[in-house]
Amino acid sequence: MIVSRKWLEAFLRQPLDSHDLTERLAMLGAPVDAVEQSHAAMADLVVGLVEAVEPHPDADKLSVCSVNDGGDELLQVICGAPNVTAGKRYPLARVGTTLPGGLTIEKRKIRGQVSRGMLCSARELEMGEDHTGILELVTEAAAGSSLLDALDLDDESLEVDVTPNRPDLLGHKGIARELAASYGRQFRLPTIPGGGMAIPAPIRADGAEGTTGGVRVAIEDPEGCPRFLGAVIRGVTIGPSPAWLRNRLEAVGIRSINNVVDATNYILIELGQPTHAYDLQTLRGSAIIARRAGDGEGLTTLDGKDRTASADMTLIADAEGAIGIGGVMGGETTEVRDTTTDIFLECASFQPSRIRRTRTDLGLSTDASFRFERGVDKWGAPDALRRCLEILLATAGGELDGSPVDVWPETTHPPRIFLRAERVRQVLGEDIPWAKLEEYLVAIGATVVSKPDDGRIAVDVPGWRPDLTEEIDLVEEVARMHGYDNFPSDLRPFRVGTLPDDPASVAVATVRDGLAAAGLNEVATMPMAGPDGEGCVAVLNPLSSQEGFLRRRLIPGLTRQVERNWALGVRDVRLFEVGTVFEAADPGQRPREEIRVAGVITGQWQPRHWSDGEMRDVNRWDVAGLFHRAVALAYPSATVQVDGESWVAVSPEGQETIGRTHRLDADAPPWAAPVYGFEVRVHPGTREIRRYQALPETPASTRDVSLLIPPGVTAAQVDRAMRVVKGTRLESLEVLSEFHGGDLPAGHRTVAFRLTFRDPQRTLRDKDVEKAFGRILAAVEREVGVAPRGAGEAPGEG
Repeated sequence: MIVSRKWLEAFLRQPLDSHDLTERLAMLGAPVDAVEQSHAAMADLVVGLVEAVEPHPDADKLSVCSVNDGGDELLQVICGAPNVTAGKRYPLARVGTTLPGGLTIEKRKIRGQVSRGMLCSARELEMGEDHTGILELVTEAAAGSSLLDALDLDDESLEVDVTPNRPDLLGHKGIARELAASYGRQFRLPTIPGGGMAIPAPIRADGAEGTTGGVRVAIEDPEGCPRFLGAVIRGVTIGPSPAWLRNRLEAVGIRSINNVVDATNYILIELGQPTHAYDLQTLRGSAIIARRAGDGEGLTTLDGKDRTASADMTLIADAEGAIGIGGVMGGETTEVRDTTTDIFLECASFQPSRIRRTRTDLGLSTDASFRFERGVDKWGAPDALRRCLEILLATAGGELDGSPVDVWPETTHPPRIFLRAERVRQVLGEDIPWAKLEEYLVAIGATVVSKPDDGRIAVDVPGWRPDLTEEIDLVEEVARMHGYDNFPSDLRPFRVGTLPDDPASVAVATVRDGLAAAGLNEVATMPMAGPDGEGCVAVLNPLSSQEGFLRRRLIPGLTRQVERNWALGVRDVRLFEVGTVFEAADPGQRPREEIRVAGVITGQWQPRHWSDGEMRDVNRWDVAGLFHRAVALAYPSATVQVDGESWVAVSPEGQETIGRTHRLDADAPPWAAPVYGFEVRVHPGTREIRRYQALPETPASTRDVSLLIPPGVTAAQVDRAMRVVKGTRLESLEVLSEFHGGDLPAGHRTVAFRLTFRDPQRTLRDKDVEKAFGRILAAVEREVGVAPRGAGEAPGEG
């Protein structure tokens, strides 16, 4: 939606800043994609006051003009137009000025006389097609003042991104309404120069047809066209639109055609309501009917193309045949021409889904269909009709023939929704006062009836907001009006949900966090690749011949990223990716998908620092360490085994290989280091949840002991025997060392353990620790037959 800043200023009766507008509209849910200066190519042109006009001494059709441009001296300008008169004002392009068409004005001699500028015609300014004479300015602006200011063309156009659920923003009025709420002020429709005449309200027809100005208006397809309003104006004069109307339309990129068509386009852009004018003399039988199309019925539309309608389309017809496609485009036979004197003005409502199907089937998208298929305010149609009639009578003259007619067989009303203040507080986490809730709802155009005893507000939704259907929609409107940036950023109490997270998502998040903490950078590559052996899945519509298959592995894509880094002179690369790989399934079945994680490293093992000695590059042991970490994160139950010069991860179920390390082949420059990589399947099973545990506040006490372990007994058995002893306050247990040989008995070994004791409530005394330590040693000797090395030796204390 292209919006004019000056048009919005006319609504709000205050100057607006485009930067402030973009920020406010973004916070209101209608971001501005671009801001462009209107008539930017005319920025350097000024008003030139012609002081004198003399005939050119050497050319009969040229004249020498003395032009005041606001400077100390008059400019001599050679002109060939016959209409330049002393004492009048014209557009002046000084030397160095570039015209809209790209011509740069230079100082030059014309038949012996020097010209220091150029007086411009409408065509040269791209303000019309007239080039027979210089454009005369009807203004009292001082000589040398900006031409844009003098013509009231100093404007900016804003390209507003309107979402499909907000059809009310497809007109200046809707956007002005939002801004008025943001600024906290009222807005009004701009006044129409020459307007102000009293327009009678449309008379509601009794049933499905009515009459206005001798024209029968009927609805025979109430599903496709639920409401149809019309009026007749006789004695209009077709001609150019006044400057104010042309300027408004041109500011939003619409070319002026004539005063009647421009009036309907003005209503389209101002109110978002499409209207259409018919040449009344071309109607057959003085009737306008909204009906279903006959199968195969055709007509020629305004674009000069023959269209064939189907039975599920709504047509506008006269007594003998179709004259327009309802809600999309009018017919060529009834278009307004220069000879038109009487017109019929249509303002109707059409079913959005019907317009969408019609537009798609015909391949015909128009500004009208764009709005109708999103939903136009059918309750506001009478006001739109009267506004358009006011502009037509002010710009084209004529008289209204009788009162307008309103054919509406089945009257409906906008919905009523109840909003609970408690629900607003629950959703937004903010206690918004009752009066503020009412203020916000009134600002969007709703009618409210407070019911404080029930704790709710009855809200009559405005007809231009078809997106408001439930209470939660009103809560969102309150949030918009309150301002998203006005809500506190601190985390408020909330109710924890009972639905668990998807295990696959938890697994992927765990892998990402772990590898990022290990110093690897995450990348996301395209899932398309070249052929990679049997089982590749071909893409039906590939982007290129080199990427015609879905990837079977992640490593090739990461290798290409390493090569791109090398091409930019980057030697140290550490990347990982978590993504989906694909494998062909049985014919007719969807490809099999599997989530994997892969990583690549090359270059120096750690960043260079001046305090370091000789730096080394990564090697296979480094990738082995990362591989162990990746396996622990991605597939915790898998085990890692040595496989020649690399390592593999094996699943516990069927001893299936689920991961492997690689030394990768790549197109490496001479200065590059070897590239190593790994790839592991991500198991979607549940992960152990790590819970917060506060740091201890009491000191610990440790005891070290060296146990003589006979053959057939493992250190793990000793570990379990120590841990199962109750009441010892044993906090942790770790293995310090293992010793074989020497004077130990054959097959025996000694393993040194360190035991840490702690009571979270108090400091342990030595006798408490010795008692607990003794109980543990006794339990180990009793359960697994293991005693401390050296009979009678006292255990050391750490």
